[in-house]
Amino acid sequence: MKKILIIEDDSGIAELERDYLEASDFQVEIEADGTAGLKRALAEDFDLLILDVMLPGQDGFQICRELRKEKELPILMVSARHEDIDKIRALGLGADDYVIKPFSPSELVARVKAHLARYQRLTKLAGDTTPKIRAIQKGDLEIQPDTHMVYHKGNEITLTNKEFELLLFLAENPGIVFSKDKLFDQIWGLDAMGDTATVMVHINRLREKIEPNPSSPIYIETVWGAGYRFCNK
Repeated sequence: MKKILIIEDDSGIAELERDYLEASDFQVEIEADGTAGLKRALAEDFDLLILDVMLPGQDGFQICRELRKEKELPILMVSARHEDIDKIRALGLGADDYVIKPFSPSELVARVKAHLARYQRLTKLAGDTTPKIRAIQKGDLEIQPDTHMVYHKGNEITLTNKEFELLLFLAENPGIVFSKDKLFDQIWGLDAMGDTATVMVHINRLREKIEPNPSSPIYIETVWGAGYRFCNK
């Protein structure tokens, strides 16, 4: 049974989330204080974290930042704040999703299941040492699908699961232009339940990590008005 931690100071929302998740056979724990929630998330093994932004003690942004230093698990941030800057900040700190209140509890359950399934698949791929796919080499960039590792000039580059998935998908389809909608559906697998701004944020983060000059990318190109493609020259 997958174990989920909810860090939410509104008891009504937290209990509603718990009821729907438990009805889907998840084990759910709740913490109402940010500091206590972070301590518990670091000390115990949870499969996924649902994290409110505005919390007593430490806010969700601080918790996400600290947790990403120690653990790699799906983090879904929830907030009543609609500003794009908050969403971009959350994703930039390593959150896998950003859900705006009010939201449907059934939608939250669907997002939880999608993120857990994708994370389980990637974890299995990373732990399988049997070579299946040759390394993808483009200039100084090397992508190893079987080991879930990326190198630039021999130096390892640390990517989140979503960043790696996005880079690998583009690299396996060089020269093909994909719209933000198509990339969102392919990588996040949540159809119309998300915001394609997520794609732009992850593209920018990827460029900062793999491009010699992020403002003039040579690997992930922008095709204005159409989308993005992996350079095949």
